[in-house]
Amino acid sequence: MKVAGFTFIRNAVKNDYPVVEAITSILPICDEFIVAHGNSDDDTLKLIEQIGSDKIKIIQTVWDDGLREGGRTFAQETDKAFNAISTDVDWAFYIQADECVHEKYLPVIKKEMELCLNDQRIEGLLFNYKHFYGSYDFFAQSRRWYRREIRVIRNIKGMHSYRDAQGFRFNDRKIKVKHIDAYIYHYGWVKPPKGLNQKVRNFNKFYTQNDQWIDNTYPEATDFDYGNADELFRFTDTHPAVFNSRVQNGNWKFNFDPTGLKNKMPFRRKVLAWIEKLTGIRCFEYKNYKKIA
Repeated sequence: MKVAGFTFIRNAVKNDYPVVEAITSILPICDEFIVAHGNSDDDTLKLIEQIGSDKIKIIQTVWDDGLREGGRTFAQETDKAFNAISTDVDWAFYIQADECVHEKYLPVIKKEMELCLNDQRIEGLLFNYKHFYGSYDFFAQSRRWYRREIRVIRNIKGMHSYRDAQGFRFNDRKIKVKHIDAYIYHYGWVKPPKGLNQKVRNFNKFYTQNDQWIDNTYPEATDFDYGNADELFRFTDTHPAVFNSRVQNGNWKFNFDPTGLKNKMPFRRKVLAWIEKLTGIRCFEYKNYKKIA
């Protein structure tokens, strides 16, 4: 069994993306790793090169900055990385630059890839998600956020990234997946208020051509409004070992009071959240996959 990791990145230094941690968190179970490096105007390329692994292959890409609709640029860049994977690779492990895998899940993931290798019905592996929020001490939940997503896919022609790199499809149909007992840790919301506000401003430039809307919604001089989550929980477990330096050196005091979050939730979402907590079922959940195992 041969496994390739793949990701895309641009301006990781400027936007403080933990791309090195993302890559190195899954590198131990990968035989090769493709990084699609966009036309950065900072030291992102040097950052990737300094990882110093002969498994890593960097391909140079140019982002289509004129494509400011629905995050389609992210899907394009994902596909560039995926298409550069060696043809003899069996499984492709996708990770985004603000994600990380705890080392305790690596044996589980590798075992699942081995178990599913000869079961051609299974085209991908579905992961659980934990969305860290505000600081490394908290994680959040919301019905508006994905709680599961595909991160391992078969290396077969016809696979492609979907919409804004939310997931994958095979020839435009939902792929058949197995849900595994492993988590992706998502750190995209972990920044101080001013840093997060700037990141969201930059991020939205790939979703809309309306710069006035961005300025009105996320003014440069303001702090980010952390009321975006529905529920906030204190994290009492350990972070991935590759994240220890970031946690120790950058875990600022997060003063947001989560007690008012539930009161702000619309009644319908409160009821649906209550049902999910009681039964584990998320009613009307959007699923970009077909779960068969």
